[in-house]
Amino acid sequence: MHTFFIKITSLLFDKIEKQPFIPRIMILGIDMACVVVSFTLTYYICFDLIKAQVLPLPFFSKLGLCLVIHGLCFIAFKTYQNVLRHTSFRDILRILVAVCCANMLLFVINGITDSHYHKLIFPNIGFLINLALIFGMNIVFRVCVKLCFDVAKKHYGKQKTLVPSLIYGVSASNVNLAESINSSKTLLFKVIGFIISKESNARNKTVSGLPIYGKDEILDNMAGQDFYRAILINPAEMDWSEKQTLVNKCMDCKIDLFSTTTWDEWNRKKGDIRHLNKVKIEDLLERPPIQIDIESIARNMAGKTVLVTGAAGSIGSEVVRQISNFPLKRIIMLDIAESPLYQLHLDMKEKLSDKDPAIDCVAVICNTRQYDQLKRVFEKYKPDYVYHAAAYKHVPLMEYHPCEAVLTNVMGSKNAVDLATAYGAEAFVMISTDKAVNPTNVMGATKRVTEIYIQSLSKRLREENLEQKHTRFIITRFGNVLGSNGSVIPLFENQIQKGGPITVTHSDIIRYFMTIPEACRLVLEAGNFGKGGEVFVFDMGDPVKISDLAEKMIRLSGLEPYKDIDIIFTGLRPGEKLFEELLYDKETMIPTSNPKIMTGAIREYDYQHVYSLVSNLVTKAYTCDHMETVKIMKKLVPEYISQNSVYSMLDNNFNQEDEISRSAT
Repeated sequence: MHTFFIKITSLLFDKIEKQPFIPRIMILGIDMACVVVSFTLTYYICFDLIKAQVLPLPFFSKLGLCLVIHGLCFIAFKTYQNVLRHTSFRDILRILVAVCCANMLLFVINGITDSHYHKLIFPNIGFLINLALIFGMNIVFRVCVKLCFDVAKKHYGKQKTLVPSLIYGVSASNVNLAESINSSKTLLFKVIGFIISKESNARNKTVSGLPIYGKDEILDNMAGQDFYRAILINPAEMDWSEKQTLVNKCMDCKIDLFSTTTWDEWNRKKGDIRHLNKVKIEDLLERPPIQIDIESIARNMAGKTVLVTGAAGSIGSEVVRQISNFPLKRIIMLDIAESPLYQLHLDMKEKLSDKDPAIDCVAVICNTRQYDQLKRVFEKYKPDYVYHAAAYKHVPLMEYHPCEAVLTNVMGSKNAVDLATAYGAEAFVMISTDKAVNPTNVMGATKRVTEIYIQSLSKRLREENLEQKHTRFIITRFGNVLGSNGSVIPLFENQIQKGGPITVTHSDIIRYFMTIPEACRLVLEAGNFGKGGEVFVFDMGDPVKISDLAEKMIRLSGLEPYKDIDIIFTGLRPGEKLFEELLYDKETMIPTSNPKIMTGAIREYDYQHVYSLVSNLVTKAYTCDHMETVKIMKKLVPEYISQNSVYSMLDNNFNQEDEISRSAT
């Protein structure tokens, strides 16, 4: 008999594991059954025991009224949506509020019937009895389900090898998360305790049967412990310095570190494993959050039409996402890449339908190199703000295709700049790069040519229209962004997944890094307070040695550099240099109201002279004569000295004090 009971229980538990969530309609049905039982008991107590006067309505009519009101309150407060075996204090509170609201409505109806018919549905005490019975039955039902599942899993569940883990922080959300993880059939983690982030009396106590450890106790002895192998963190509940300390310590001691979402998100996704992710290298390179004047930006952009070129790219798409938080009239997303633009448009329509459906979001397929095509966009929408992110950015590839780089980066930008001027845009923000400073490659040189053209045009507008309003041209200059298309980090991740080796061009090469969101926040800030003609340089923090970056990524994967995965040095690519600069030697930086943004005191040039040379450059680019095209660029940008490139031969033919230098003011 005992053996038969064990088999039946085991089969039942296997069935539960395959269908672990009770359907919501069933939960709602059981809750309504509790209402029927509690109402019947309350009716008996009030009218049989207390002998209260009864409203001359049938019993089932009053029961129906009670069911309708309680059902509406249960649906309104979504008491049936939680996973029963993960019932939390928040779920209990939601049930209590729903039951209270239902009985308050019944109490009001009771008062109305009393005033009109001088008879009662219940005496007032009946509503307290009804409330207590319904609430108690609902809680008992959930607790029983939770206990039965825990007992069945403990005695009859299939055993699996789990990673002993600690959760950082003892918030209610983390406690619920621990219970959810420990009852999950997909996650190979077992939460064995919590780390309290601050000193408190909770240290060395328990919560939900799990011990609480002090932060110092864990961090100071991390290297010598063996009772846990992973730490789970919720980045939203940690400050920047705290997270950096923990990440570096775990990496040094080979402790896996995973980031989680909030409990609400976890519960909504039903414990989806994608919401428990290993901490990435981006977390090591983050800096304290950048603060910008959001209110001022929102105020200035209210009711405006904003055009973002290159909207499907890494920077452009993030600019679109961030400006969608402002009360705009319209967002125009312009790109030539069809598929990513279509996906971005879908994402934005979904976001705006919930947040601000009044914003018109338009996707436009357009090549900025086609002047007439771009003109039709400006003529139709007349944008107030233009964020120009459309450009070719890959250094080695553009070294082989300089004419294409010129046509997109120079002519495409010139078209956008000229049309913004012609159609009276308030501001034009050009997204440039640190590779435009003392460029050693075609890509950087094309960006610098565009900077020169924009500055010279802005200078001319200021001189000719001193008393008139004109477009503010603003240039933003920053380095590499983490996670962007073509970034070194996805390349390294792919190489690690394949077992190595990781390829680095040079052992001493360094780069500045910034996350895409923080770069775009600074772009918006610069576009907001720029007066026109400035080149804004962003504080990129300390440069990162690429070989060190590769080593850290290998360690984050739980492997040893040069042992499990090798790092090999392949030599600098065409046009590549060891380090990037944010300013020329002769330029200086002037602080602004935002400590993360500086204004570069940049040389200015005569517009007519620059216009002539840029027109000549574009004309030559159409001929696909690479050498002649690069030669004209070197006239425009005398500091452009090619490195590791076939165009190095041209540098010996130029006198660096050329004609454009003499036109500089």
